[in-house]
Amino acid sequence: MEFGFTTAAYVVAAVLFILSLGGLSGQESAKRAVWYGIAGMALAVIATLIGPGSGLWLLSLLLIAGGGTIGYVVAQRVQMTEMPQLVAAMHSLVGLAAVFVGLNAHIELGNVLAMGPEEREALDGFAALLAHKTSVEISILRVELFLGVFIGAITFTGSVIAYGKLAGKVNSTATKLPGGHALNAGAAGLSLICLIWYFNTGGVLPLILMTLAALFIGYHLIMGIGGADMPVVVSMLNSYSGWAAAAIGFSLGNDLLIVVGALVGSSGAILSYIMCKAMNRHFVSVILGGFGGTSGPQMEVEGEQVAIEADGVASALNDADSVIIIPGYGMAVAQAQQSVSELVRKLRAKGKNVRFAIHPVAGRLPGHMNVLLAEAKVPYDIVLEMDEINDDFPSTDVAIVIGSNDIVNPAAQEDPNSPIAGMPVLECWKAKQVFVSKRGQGTGYSGIENPLFFKENTRMFYGDAKASLDKLLPMID
Repeated sequence: MEFGFTTAAYVVAAVLFILSLGGLSGQESAKRAVWYGIAGMALAVIATLIGPGSGLWLLSLLLIAGGGTIGYVVAQRVQMTEMPQLVAAMHSLVGLAAVFVGLNAHIELGNVLAMGPEEREALDGFAALLAHKTSVEISILRVELFLGVFIGAITFTGSVIAYGKLAGKVNSTATKLPGGHALNAGAAGLSLICLIWYFNTGGVLPLILMTLAALFIGYHLIMGIGGADMPVVVSMLNSYSGWAAAAIGFSLGNDLLIVVGALVGSSGAILSYIMCKAMNRHFVSVILGGFGGTSGPQMEVEGEQVAIEADGVASALNDADSVIIIPGYGMAVAQAQQSVSELVRKLRAKGKNVRFAIHPVAGRLPGHMNVLLAEAKVPYDIVLEMDEINDDFPSTDVAIVIGSNDIVNPAAQEDPNSPIAGMPVLECWKAKQVFVSKRGQGTGYSGIENPLFFKENTRMFYGDAKASLDKLLPMID
């Protein structure tokens, strides 16, 4: 009866998770999708706690309550600008959990194998599951937990480094130790040897050696990726965390964990592939941490950046019939989304055609800009993806860039040695006038110079994005 209830609950939870992922594909359905996910997770936890072999449920409830409280407090304090860092931190915890669960499964397996037949019959829960495995099933279990620990360790250190780069605590440029990819290959080779060793002996030493090698791989892979590519990294680490969970699900014999891990892993991989295509990157190169560097000297940028004040921008906007706004991470940092929304409201009230152009990797997290604009109550129908709006720039009177760099950088098309060479970008320089809201003349997070800022039809609207827009708003009549 209990097994039937648990299985049924897991099936319902899996369906809710699938509905949640499906709903996240559209802005209108995203809020409902989040509640599907919450309901599915709550059902999964409850079914696991009251299911067969679930001892220490009181301790489990206390730990869930403690973790939930910490999560609530952290979520309340985290700003939208820090959401990429939070996601990276959550991925690191998933990876670390996979490592701990895998090591614990190894210890449990060793204890069970050391018991006699009578002692095994008295076991329950996970230990009882281990006690009834054949020698072949035990060998398969060793491979499963080995892979879970391996992927989890890579996810843990990789996510920690990604967090550091996103938070500005680690240098955002691509950095490799002497030896480069050979070190990663060596660590992977050592891990393969450890797998064979562990498969045949079941000893703890190969498991520990592999864990150390995997921790290094995660660190070195992400250190070798430049800041411009962090959105893809976050998505890929999300995929890694899913596969780690799935591997551990096999080890624990938990069907729902396998399903959820596979959903997260596959969806993260698909999203990473889509983003790689949007950035003209090779998917395999992302996995191996082999992109983000240059292939030669970059083109020299000629000219000067010409500044403009708020009244000049206001005059151009008042005269314009069509306006395209391109938001980026700078808008998030300045928390300027509400001011942007008010600007759009005033311009549309004057009968102007105002739309947003969203690049697939705008910000530092997939969908970052869409979330910010939705928070500011910007109508969904005027928020367009790059492929939907890129051809409209030549017929646009004014393009406003708010805190973006790489996604509007002509060097992607003009400089074959640029770190972003070949990356599809928003061709805003084809508009009649371009205004760039930017704090200063620096190259920004990715460290790549942008020729857009020096073009004749571009004017630099220097200053904090929110303060600049707030100064501009009263002049829109």
